[in-house]
Amino acid sequence: MRIGVVGVCGAGKSVLVGRLNQAGYDAHEIAQEHSYVPDMWRRIHPPDVLVFLEGQYETIMRRRPNPLMTPRLYGQMQERLRHAREHADITVVTDDIGEEEVFGQVVARLHPPTGCQPPE
Repeated sequence: MRIGVVGVCGAGKSVLVGRLNQAGYDAHEIAQEHSYVPDMWRRIHPPDVLVFLEGQYETIMRRRPNPLMTPRLYGQMQERLRHAREHADITVVTDDIGEEEVFGQVVARLHPPTGCQPPE
């Protein structure tokens, strides 16, 4: 299963991809936030599962202070990510959680419990 990870700069894509790869997953960071092609995330190497990492501007600036990351640029990145956000299989808001919990949430959603059956 090929996993693609998208999100704004500083949302935790590189860390998550590294953790997933170490755990044996075929995970890849997709730099959709830099592309004006709305569905670039699925054109080059289409993922079987798309993970979207969400982070608010204030969180991103706290994690990776960057004078070039203005609110305007952040807004542009969010717009470039709109298509990926709408098509994501898994979305994780990373503002108030650490990398271990982000990893745990993604893995749990990749492998949901099978013991519960929906009522007929």
